Amino acid sequence: MPAKSDGFKDFVLDQLADLRGVTCRAMFGGYGLYRRATFFGIIHKSRLYFKVTPATISDYTEQGMKPFKPNAKQMLKSFYEVPADVLEDPERLTAWAEQAAKL
Repeated sequence: MPAKSDGFKDFVLDQLADLRGVTCRAMFGGYGLYRRATFFGIIHKSRLYFKVTPATISDYTEQGMKPFKPNAKQMLKSFYEVPADVLEDPERLTAWAEQAAKL
C-alpha cells in the first residue's frame, strides 16, 4: 500500500523550491523543516510555522499570527504561524524562510 501523501507538506516544499539545502523530517505528529543542519520550520495540521527572533517576531504578530501550540498544554513561542499571503507567494516565503534559518 502506498504511503499517504501529505498535500500541504508537498505544497510548502514546492513553494520553497528556490531555497537550497531544505529537508523535511517527520516529527511532532507533523514535519520539521531544516536548512542544512538548522531547524527553522514546523508543518503541523496543515499550518506552517517558522522560527522567530526578536527582529522578526513583529512580522508575525502584526498580522495576528500565533505561536505553535501542538496541544492544549504546550506552546513553543519561538515558532509562529506563517501568514497565508506569505505562504502563497514563493518569493516572500523563501525570504521569510531565510530569515528563520539564520543562526
